[in-house]
Amino acid sequence: MAKTLWFLMFKKTKSIASITFNLLVLLAIIICLVPLLPALLGLFSSAFAYLPALGLRQVSLLGFEQLIEWPGLINSILLSLFITFASTFLAALFSFAILQSMWQRKSWKLIESLLSPILALPHVAFAIGFVFLFSPSGLLVRFVDLLTGDNSNTVWSLVHDQYGLGLIAALTLKEIPFVLLMSVALLKQLNLNQTFNTAQTLGYSTKQIWQKIIFAQWLVKIRFSLFAIAAYSLSVVDIALIIGPTKPYPLAVLVWQWFNDGNINHYTTASAGALLLLLLAVFSLLMVRCFEWFFVEKCRSWLSSGRYSFPLPGALAVTLCYGLSLLILPVLLLWSVAFRWPFPLLLPSSWSFDYWLDELPYFTQYINNSLLIALISATLALGFAILIHEFNERRTRSKNSLFVPELLIALPMLAPQISLLFGLQIATILVPQSHYYLWVIWAHIIFAFPYIYLALNGAYKSYDKRLDKVALSLGLKPFKVWWKIKRPLLMPAILIAWAVGISVSLAQYLPTLMLGAGRITTITTEAVALASGQQRRLSAIYALLQTLLPFIFYLFAIVVSRYYIVDNINDKNQQKTVRNRSL
Repeated sequence: MAKTLWFLMFKKTKSIASITFNLLVLLAIIICLVPLLPALLGLFSSAFAYLPALGLRQVSLLGFEQLIEWPGLINSILLSLFITFASTFLAALFSFAILQSMWQRKSWKLIESLLSPILALPHVAFAIGFVFLFSPSGLLVRFVDLLTGDNSNTVWSLVHDQYGLGLIAALTLKEIPFVLLMSVALLKQLNLNQTFNTAQTLGYSTKQIWQKIIFAQWLVKIRFSLFAIAAYSLSVVDIALIIGPTKPYPLAVLVWQWFNDGNINHYTTASAGALLLLLLAVFSLLMVRCFEWFFVEKCRSWLSSGRYSFPLPGALAVTLCYGLSLLILPVLLLWSVAFRWPFPLLLPSSWSFDYWLDELPYFTQYINNSLLIALISATLALGFAILIHEFNERRTRSKNSLFVPELLIALPMLAPQISLLFGLQIATILVPQSHYYLWVIWAHIIFAFPYIYLALNGAYKSYDKRLDKVALSLGLKPFKVWWKIKRPLLMPAILIAWAVGISVSLAQYLPTLMLGAGRITTITTEAVALASGQQRRLSAIYALLQTLLPFIFYLFAIVVSRYYIVDNINDKNQQKTVRNRSL
């Protein structure tokens, strides 16, 4: 297979530049995609209790037997599926409601400009702030008690509720900005202005146009984003530990607990559970795809008959999503400097910066670790994503059959993270020396790569390829065409994609903990560890730090990208001036 791949990539290659480019593409595939194969092999071997490195040299079904006999397993599976489908469906519904209600209106510019700050808020920091708001002694409960005059501790809570409603709410609210970000680039490909003009001449209202004409097209194009949400919701561990149900636990949390158990028999049980989680992920993605097929193919009669449209809560969705996300930051700040905050007071009764000063020597080291890993992994993943995009574009232009499919690229994002990490950890055990930083950076590259690729996807598809043809016809070499023409036009998207990669890397919990063997501590690993305890002040400090780091890079990307946008506009104006003078 390797010889065939090599022959297909290099059989028509003549120049040294083309050979170098293909070698870099091959390196990107080896680092980002090839490790998925040993990861799956390691998962299967450990699930069937074949682990020579741990002294298990005989294949057996012990792990599966213990998994089946585990009390409450069926309830955990059903709970995980309920959380997955509910959060995915609600995220898609509310995202479309926001697009339908706000697209190209005066408020849309504000919504789009706030996407980056909200996306910069990591899942763990959002979950910690969610606890501070919706726990039995949370800020919203204090506010309700103040309004009602009831000073007793209210019983209701969305934290650790047995049905996972709090986890569903947190996942939904956190994934809506991600879907909106992916939708912005995708909707620009649909030529909405022409669609609206044609439909309005036929008497359709704005809501009817969105639901009857645009929704089916949008749903098909947003497929991979919904796949990513479903896979993440099924396999999430860090947020589930903070706000998820405990009776029973979701399956991913159960697998994580078995993995941390010192009993080696529980390791095989954890591997069998990770394999089951992988199968459930495949089932979940098939169900999401079936929903898309049902609506697009089987509901055509509703799409084509009549002009009835459903009322969608777009204004409510954007208020809840943006309002809670922005409210979490001041709540975290209050808790980080609160020395004493008894219930039911709305504000702390005494303040102190002692917790910040005490933690300063520790979180400085954690920040250094986080930034080192994030900068290296995001930069390399960005370079690999650009290489794969260019490779696929050139192969499509030359009508070559060899290209890297998007499904393979998105696999690290679509498969349960804990399932792949089991296999990757088995693969690293076979290496005699322990290069923990190398393994962690490698894992971060694997999981950040598909997000960066998707973030660049819209910009590459909307790029006018005729510019390349003109430049090549004038004698410029391919690299100079990319550097002088395509790069400046794509630079805003490249910077945002780089910020997305850094944000993804900074938020990685399981890869850092599992492949780092607990020897590498980052802001995220420390935040999850503290959030699982009872020290709210320290949890708030690390949640704020975890939010601040990606926000800085998002802000940098936005500021620099605006410079490139203004520069491109000035170039276009100069070209028009020269053209007018020549006429």
